[in-house]
Amino acid sequence: MGRSRVRERRLRSSLLEFLKDREGHDLKLPQLVDMAAQVADGMAYMERMNYIHRDLRAANILVGERLVCKIADFGLARLIKDDEYNPRQGTKFPIKWTAPEAALYGRFTIKSDVWSFGILLTELISKGRVPYPGMNNREVLEQVEHGYHMPCPPGCPVSLYEAMLQTWRLDPEERPTFEYLQSFLEDYFTSSEPQYQPGDQT
Repeated sequence: MGRSRVRERRLRSSLLEFLKDREGHDLKLPQLVDMAAQVADGMAYMERMNYIHRDLRAANILVGERLVCKIADFGLARLIKDDEYNPRQGTKFPIKWTAPEAALYGRFTIKSDVWSFGILLTELISKGRVPYPGMNNREVLEQVEHGYHMPCPPGCPVSLYEAMLQTWRLDPEERPTFEYLQSFLEDYFTSSEPQYQPGDQT
């Protein structure tokens, strides 16, 4: 079973809270990438089971001992039968984490979760910074619909930012699968960043 699939005892805090405290702030890139890989592992399991989460963000990931990450808060999760889920009118979603086709038209798929995962990656790299700093929800929707992406976070390797950009493609079918993202992140330091040294900054 994937390490991030199920909630378990002795979980310390949400990933968002953890990133903002001293211990989380001291994490280096290899640890952050490993945590991202764990979340991708859990989401790859949901992908195979045909579930969507719809609220994937650092606040809904629990961190336990030895930096084990578990996906939590399945309040918006749904089993989908036709690759798409259309929520009831009036359902509220975290706009800055929600894919444009979902936020604007209510079309939720596993690919909209992939978009949210890309936003979660920025939270990891920036140690809990709110996405799209300085922009309100309305501005984010307008800009994203016209192709705007957050710039590369400080200290983020180009290859990791390129993976984020893949998750934010406007056409959902062009976004990668969670299975691909899991593999990419698990193999990141053997295939993508051979120049990384342990003393490097995140």
